[in-house]
Amino acid sequence: MILVSGGTGLVGAHLLLSLCKQGHSPRALYRSESSKQRVLSLFKTASKKGQSLYDQIHWAAADLLHIPDLETAFEGVTELYHCAALISFNPKDYQKLKQTNVHGTANMVNLSLDFGVKKMCYVSSIASLGKAPQGSYITEQTSWNQEKPNVYAMSKYEAELEVWRGTQEGLKAVIINPGVILGSGFWKNGSGKLFHFAAKGLPFYFPGGTGFVGVEDVVNCMQTAMNSSISEERYICVSENLSYRELFEKMAKGFGKKTPTYEIPQLALEILWRLDYVKQLLFGGSRRISKQSVQGLKSRDTYSAQKSITDLGMQYTTIDQVIEACCLAYGKQHKKG
Repeated sequence: MILVSGGTGLVGAHLLLSLCKQGHSPRALYRSESSKQRVLSLFKTASKKGQSLYDQIHWAAADLLHIPDLETAFEGVTELYHCAALISFNPKDYQKLKQTNVHGTANMVNLSLDFGVKKMCYVSSIASLGKAPQGSYITEQTSWNQEKPNVYAMSKYEAELEVWRGTQEGLKAVIINPGVILGSGFWKNGSGKLFHFAAKGLPFYFPGGTGFVGVEDVVNCMQTAMNSSISEERYICVSENLSYRELFEKMAKGFGKKTPTYEIPQLALEILWRLDYVKQLLFGGSRRISKQSVQGLKSRDTYSAQKSITDLGMQYTTIDQVIEACCLAYGKQHKKG
């Protein structure tokens, strides 16, 4: 039995679609009935057999921090894809991030050991990697050396330590470090919001850049690593390193919109996070932009995926192709209403 945590998220849902197309009947963790509807919508958009493929999934209601429910979900499991995570760059959310991303991962590792799971794949992030000197590529060997990492990066790095601890106790495991993941079906969350805004026509772009990858490539990398004899290794999963200007230009082209021409000044970003901080102090609510997220939008880090190409034979889809497919899927889903 294959178990997928985070089955109602972008990566988890696309992984479930791939597994079901291959004839598997995976078990997937979920927390709310409404979140499962996004998965069903993705399946129906991706395939004429969407409903029957979706019906192959065995859903298990469980929270990463609730051991009794997890123990039930782990019965008979031989392979684990741990995709569940909380994403936030708000410093006030650090304890929540630590609970879900670190303690939750520790629970998945411990139960994998207890139930004799043969292998685990943990979906981490390039955020958990160190910083390389300017002009150099960040690789799997780049040391963790961030003096002031954002809270999300810290939580993912600490979660990885739990996975490595599990390998020392006998668990076979691999870690995948994807760049910013672009994929269809989740337009109101994460990178999906970029497509949502691009469809309306964005006049501006951010000054920095990073590594990007299509969700189907991430799924392929995960499954290839899991189906191999490889263990105790990590793989950067990045198709292309792009500036945000290049990314937004490609999205504008995909939607037939005007190319964005206005770069948001770094000073403006610095002002925005401070205003957002003051707003939260006065009126409460969640932060929309933090100092740490601004640092990410300003910086330009580049990543090398050569190890995944050499070891796993990865052949990455170009970001042009990924964006074209996403724009078509976005139009198809929104045309339905």
